[in-house]
Amino acid sequence: MADAAPRLKGALEQLIGTTLPVRVRTWDGSQAGPPDAPTLVVRNRRAVRHLLRKPGELGLARAWVAGDVTVEGDLYTVLDRLAGHIWERGEDDHRTLPRALRDPAFRSAVCGLLALAGPPLPPAPPPEEARRPRRGLHTRHSDRRAISHHYDVGNDFYEIVLGPSMVYSCAYWPAPPPHATLEQAQHDKLELVARKLALAPGRRLLDVGCGWGSMAVHAARDHGVEVVGITLSREQAAHARKRVADEGLTDRVEIRVQDYRDVTDGPYDAVSSIGMAEHVGSERYLEYATALHGLLKPGGRLLNHQIARRPQRDETSYRVDDFIDAYVFPDGELAPLGTTVSLLERAGFEVRDVESIREHYALTLRQWVANLEAGRARAVALAGPGRVRVWQLYMAASALAFERGRIGVNQVLAVRTPGSGASGLPLRARAWN
Repeated sequence: MADAAPRLKGALEQLIGTTLPVRVRTWDGSQAGPPDAPTLVVRNRRAVRHLLRKPGELGLARAWVAGDVTVEGDLYTVLDRLAGHIWERGEDDHRTLPRALRDPAFRSAVCGLLALAGPPLPPAPPPEEARRPRRGLHTRHSDRRAISHHYDVGNDFYEIVLGPSMVYSCAYWPAPPPHATLEQAQHDKLELVARKLALAPGRRLLDVGCGWGSMAVHAARDHGVEVVGITLSREQAAHARKRVADEGLTDRVEIRVQDYRDVTDGPYDAVSSIGMAEHVGSERYLEYATALHGLLKPGGRLLNHQIARRPQRDETSYRVDDFIDAYVFPDGELAPLGTTVSLLERAGFEVRDVESIREHYALTLRQWVANLEAGRARAVALAGPGRVRVWQLYMAASALAFERGRIGVNQVLAVRTPGSGASGLPLRARAWN
């Protein structure tokens, strides 16, 4: 009798303590759940073994990356319905394994899953998973390794996702698609950063985490500044140097493979840190902010463009998202906006403006997902099906997180204000708009 789907659905509902809000279809052809709901397709018993080995988010992610679990219907709808049962349990779910094992419903669910999984040993994690101990975080060596895992996937792969601009951070949309394009929105973001930093001929910019060189090229070409861009990714640096040469800007732009801790050729008039600070880590953030402060001239400006999470009642309970840590940004951390502002101030900065552009990132991510789906065949050929599934899941789930306000993104403008108190900013804030 084909009954794996109702058995699996029943076991999962025992684990999460509520009705599973999607339809389930399993390897034996059986189905269970609302007929009009999007369908979670469990293609084989190995998917169940992934869940047993790592219950919750990471086990489900491993099954997805391995291709053992797929979705029929809208992926965003499935992720949105599952979010409250998987990704948002964290702070309020204080059950430890010993306590859970004393729960008869939990034990019954595990027994049901074991019967469905069959006898083979638990499967190994997919090869796309970063395997490293979480100790010695944010040393020069560990940061290089983490950056390489994420960014050295291949420039051609990133061009499929990001489009010709090759900007891997939140765009600044004048209007939602289709009334504006991703390229226009990314140009507007770079221009917004340039205006906030008051870039002009004769000034010097340090672009920390320069990616594929988009900000460096924009600043030198459109604002006449001299730029030093630094990255830990050799693939990014090679691409950025070619772009600089193609634009005829080699006399104004230098791209380095360099750690921010090794930059000693200040002072600079301005520093841009766009999507970089998430890689720094909470233990190193004050050191990072202090280093950037020291590299600026008195009156120099920092534009810090950074993703933020909601603060928790008990900040010591914060832990890095399992899927993001294992497959996307190893060792990456998110901090609340207030923590970031406080640390910038402790480093000596005067924070002058904070702009939230959360909705803009949701629009950006949805466009990246659409780009990946449109170029899926070539993306699979370049990076493999597992890597493509990682990016599809990561970007779609992130888009929903920004839309629902679970995470945000902010541009913080800070000044190394001199002793005279003359910040150099206009009397009316946001004159750059």
